[in-house]
Amino acid sequence: MDKNTITAIVLSTIVIIAGFTAQSIFFPSAPVPETATTEQVNEAVLSEPAVNSPEAAVLEPTQSAITLETGTDDEVVSEERPVIETPLVRVEFTNRGGDVISYKLKEHSSGSDYLEMADYVTTGNRAFSIILGDAKGAAVDALFHVKRISDTEIGFYRTITLKNADGSESRFTLAKQYTFKPDDYMFELKVVIDGDDSFRGLSMQNAAYTIKTSPQIGPDWDPKQDKYEYRRFYHLLNGKKKTINVGLGQTKAFTDAFSWSGVAGKYFTLIAVPGSPVLQYEYSTAQIAGNKNAAQIYLTRPAIAGGRQTDTWRFYVGPRTDKSLAKYNVAGNNPWGIDNLKANDIVDTSGILGPLEVFLKWIMEIFYALIPNWGVSIILMTILMRIVIFPLTKKSSEATLKMQELQPKIQEIQTKYKDNQQKMNEEMAKFYQTVGYNPLSGCLPMLIQFPLIFAMYNLFNNYFEFRGAMFIPGWIPDLSHGDTIMALPFTVPFLGWSELRILPIVYVVSQLLFGKVTQTPSSGQQNSSMKIMMYGMPIFFFFLFYNAPAGLILYWTLSNILTLVQQVIINKMMHAKKKGGELKLVK
Repeated sequence: MDKNTITAIVLSTIVIIAGFTAQSIFFPSAPVPETATTEQVNEAVLSEPAVNSPEAAVLEPTQSAITLETGTDDEVVSEERPVIETPLVRVEFTNRGGDVISYKLKEHSSGSDYLEMADYVTTGNRAFSIILGDAKGAAVDALFHVKRISDTEIGFYRTITLKNADGSESRFTLAKQYTFKPDDYMFELKVVIDGDDSFRGLSMQNAAYTIKTSPQIGPDWDPKQDKYEYRRFYHLLNGKKKTINVGLGQTKAFTDAFSWSGVAGKYFTLIAVPGSPVLQYEYSTAQIAGNKNAAQIYLTRPAIAGGRQTDTWRFYVGPRTDKSLAKYNVAGNNPWGIDNLKANDIVDTSGILGPLEVFLKWIMEIFYALIPNWGVSIILMTILMRIVIFPLTKKSSEATLKMQELQPKIQEIQTKYKDNQQKMNEEMAKFYQTVGYNPLSGCLPMLIQFPLIFAMYNLFNNYFEFRGAMFIPGWIPDLSHGDTIMALPFTVPFLGWSELRILPIVYVVSQLLFGKVTQTPSSGQQNSSMKIMMYGMPIFFFFLFYNAPAGLILYWTLSNILTLVQQVIINKMMHAKKKGGELKLVK
């Protein structure tokens, strides 16, 4: 979970607990999968390749330099942009480098178009391009020959001439073959280095080449505005997922042997699965064109000794869901025969509370099957949860009411022994034992709810099915974004708000009313502290939650309203018991 999530849960829970018990407690008064063998690209060797782009930087290798020659009848003279389309993806290539310039997910939208997963692509920074050498160089930008192998396979190839350190020349063919499967979000990229008799290998700074992923994955977002969207890097080391936070404009490099490496947003991810050794991998958020920040992975392959070398890389580009990723844990469930990849570990869960979150999803999906509206499912789930925990809420309220009755005696003990803290604690313990009251009885029922609160929060904040799910047309058209009733004619300074939202306002009002209903008599410093909790916290949450996903804030607001109604009912029940002399000490 991110810092905002943890802060929101902890502080909001404190507000709830404080309403019941603050007076008594807080204040005294993959492994790497085996490479599958497939048909190789039919490489045709060019005698004199095309000129490299002027954007390409000059490499400074330790062993050899690269030159690209021109002037033959076999020259590739124009750029081509072939397309491969499956039921799931539409991928557009360029034969300039044999790279990807568009990668769209057909079952997911962004605005009026398919969701773009090769975002911020420029002429100098394309998806799945190759840098000869390490990540510091420029990607190959020369024109390649195109070989259309089938409807789901395409190859690109050209010959490159090396000038060796002793002045001699050697040549090799660089080929890239992309293979897609009709109903799978993973594709295969084969990189072939095929040298002639003079080829002495490929080694620049001990690296053969580097593959770089898309500059950014979709959907487009503004990190200054949308605090609930993000880009994070992950990799799986020794069977355990590691989360890597890279600050804007930074780069972090690693040399550990990993099973997979990925970059993910809230709902979508790109995961690289190497089938060959990796010398180094880097995560970069460097600034790119248009004052945007990248979220890019560089994968560097160690030096190649010579002859022919075929490397197989696989990349998953699609939804960040357990359903889509778990199939790579069983070889028979995916077309690549991949086993035990654990790619679904990249999905955010509630950690040890993951099974509880899965259970809650199952219940909510039952509600959705009955009434196919995720907003209604949230409402029904919230009502069910309030009913389930009502006994705990009632018990906590009884303890709070009993604490109010004991306040005069507690204040008397505090005043009498105010200069002797140890003696005061001893007398308080004796008093509690005499009346049969446990001071923790007010908060323990609430603490028991903590796991449920954490799991529910994570579920409603990250549930993939909420993306694009409409609740109420014109007000909440997408549960994964904030609700809106109108666009403001201006942008709120410092906050950057540009839309008027209703749910955060209703949330704050419900929280303030809840505080009024549950407040207990107090005085002096205690009263000031309680007022800060009662008024300050809801206002703080208003700013924190203003741009929160509508699904999350709908749950939180409805939960507040239902808790408020429950508390009014409990207060009446307690008052009736007290009036009738039926209320006994809580043990």
